[in-house]
Amino acid sequence: QVRLVQSGGGLVQPGGSLRLSCTASGRMFNIMGWYRQVPGKQRELVAAISSGGSTNYRDSVKGRFTISRDNAKSTMYLQMNSLKPEDTGVYYCNVESRDGFGEYGYWGQGTQVTVSS
Repeated sequence: QVRLVQSGGGLVQPGGSLRLSCTASGRMFNIMGWYRQVPGKQRELVAAISSGGSTNYRDSVKGRFTISRDNAKSTMYLQMNSLKPEDTGVYYCNVESRDGFGEYGYWGQGTQVTVSS
C-alpha cells in the first residue's frame, strides 16, 4: 500500500522562501516529483528527480527551486527561493506506479503555497 504525506507550504511575501517535504511509504520509487495547480487550471509539473539524482525543472523555476531526496528517509524535498506571485498554487507530491508517473502515479494530499504582499 502506497501512502504519501506532505508538509510545508504557507503564506510568504515575494522574494521569500519555503521548503516542502513529501514522505513516501509502501515501496521504493524510481521517479518522484512536484506538481502545482491553480483552481480551474490543469496541474503542471514543477520538478522531478530520479533515484539516481537526475533532475528536471520547469523553465520558470530554474535557478530558484531545488528538488532533492533522501532515500534513507524515503523523503523528497522542494526548496523554493526567490518566490514570485506566479508560484502561488496547490503543490502535490507524485510518485510512479506500475502504470507510470504523473497522471498514472500516486498523489499526496496537496499543500497550499501563497506568495503575496
